[in-house]
Amino acid sequence: MSENENLRPAYEDDQPGEDTYKRGNQYKWTKARKADYDDSKADANSTNKKPDAVNATGATDAGDSATKEKRLPKRKVAVMLGYCGTGYHGMQYNPPTPTIEAELFKAFVEAGAISHANSTDLKKSGFMRAARTDKGVHAGGNVISLKLIIEDPDIISKINSKLPDGIRIWDIERVNKAFDCRKMCSSRWYEYLLPTYSLIGPKPGSALYNDIEDSKIEVADVIAEDQESKDFWAEFFREAENTFTSQELETIKNYVAPPRDEFDDSDPGYQLVKSYKQLENKHRRAYRISSAKLEYFRDAMKQYVGPHNFFNFTLGKDFKDASAVRFMKELKVSDPFVIGEKDTEWVSIKIHGQSFMLHQIRKMISMATLVTRCCCPTDRILDAYKPQRINIPKAPALGLLLECPVYEGYNKRLQEFGYNAIEFSNYQEKMDAFKMKYIYNKIYEEEVGENVFNAFFSYIDNFNQVTGAQGATEQTAEQPTTETKNTDGVRRSVFDFLTARGITGDAEKTEKGSKASVELPEPDSGLPESTPIVE
Repeated sequence: MSENENLRPAYEDDQPGEDTYKRGNQYKWTKARKADYDDSKADANSTNKKPDAVNATGATDAGDSATKEKRLPKRKVAVMLGYCGTGYHGMQYNPPTPTIEAELFKAFVEAGAISHANSTDLKKSGFMRAARTDKGVHAGGNVISLKLIIEDPDIISKINSKLPDGIRIWDIERVNKAFDCRKMCSSRWYEYLLPTYSLIGPKPGSALYNDIEDSKIEVADVIAEDQESKDFWAEFFREAENTFTSQELETIKNYVAPPRDEFDDSDPGYQLVKSYKQLENKHRRAYRISSAKLEYFRDAMKQYVGPHNFFNFTLGKDFKDASAVRFMKELKVSDPFVIGEKDTEWVSIKIHGQSFMLHQIRKMISMATLVTRCCCPTDRILDAYKPQRINIPKAPALGLLLECPVYEGYNKRLQEFGYNAIEFSNYQEKMDAFKMKYIYNKIYEEEVGENVFNAFFSYIDNFNQVTGAQGATEQTAEQPTTETKNTDGVRRSVFDFLTARGITGDAEKTEKGSKASVELPEPDSGLPESTPIVE
């Protein structure tokens, strides 16, 4: 055995130590990255010069230890921030596209919070985000956890000086090493801004209005009378009749937008339609919601509180999927407020839930809004938790923003470890000022310029496609027992659940069908995309 041992060359570090075994591949990757960094420094030096050679100025060459970056301690921290998502392709780092994390990482390096040795990879700093927002979505408060160099007492102001004005760091708090801002988050607050004119009933003569009126004849005493909306539309039609001649109104009614390549902005028919839409928009922006309708909307939103099966409020889930059950802790609808150049009235809706699925919040807002504007019973939302599949459209993404993540449970553990709680209420005043300047104002400006909500609800009112699903069924003598047909022979509208007939259909058949609901096409103004109607 000793002879075999003598055949092996002796190395000082022949066997790795215990720490190396513990770290495994991560240790090897770290060594490889460090070697790459050292090699890049060495390549900058001339190979025919000695490391300690002194140049003409008396300074040593680049290989001197004085030029090496000083190693500073890194601390695990939680960074609380807010941002305006306009112009960014979401939160998550995804080079070369501009993202919020790319701006943050760059600022951390430039401010000295991350060393240049760790500036090439987010993973080297253990980067994690509490909530990943999509393209164009804003956040008043969000949290990222990572390791930073925070010895400098002015590090927050230095980081903010390197960031665009639309991204702000509220605070940096020390946390324990096991902290993960995503996994430790117990719930999240979201906010949705909605113009109150979205709650005006469907326009008389539209497909949805006609469906509702027809259903009142079939099923009485289900849909309440909406005198407020009747008065609104009566006043608009009176002014339209005083503004346009009967022949012009007929031209507007029969106008069909030509193909884009044939569109002519000077077309008299288009100009009439444009003026008509501008008059309608003026009336919508002058609308002020009554206290009765606002309370009706608040009652509708209350139907979401508690644990419910939200399979109808997302994609890719069916009724029996346990992951479709989500718990909403609290919902708030603010008093109306008027803001913007056009003096539009808005309400703020805040939703506090443990977790959310794809499109869930936008579909929740849409369902409550549609129930209110169609005067359906508010328990129609409770029916949406049952097995029958319905198609709930997504409300516009424009009004949605992340308010803040909540660490209610983990804050107690942080305080036990001697750290401060992660609490956004300490910076509420700064956050509110930031949101008003960089988030709310952009939402208001875009809504006025693009008429986003008006286009969405006008599209819903005039959507007249029908579902392929059958309603109530009965067996016939001529057919096998497995085949059925409609009792009334009528194919219902996709929004039939908003009429007096309610949510009807064969629930058992729906459960066996596709998991994903049918997504409706995006709203269209009815005119060529290159010629939006603006005020």
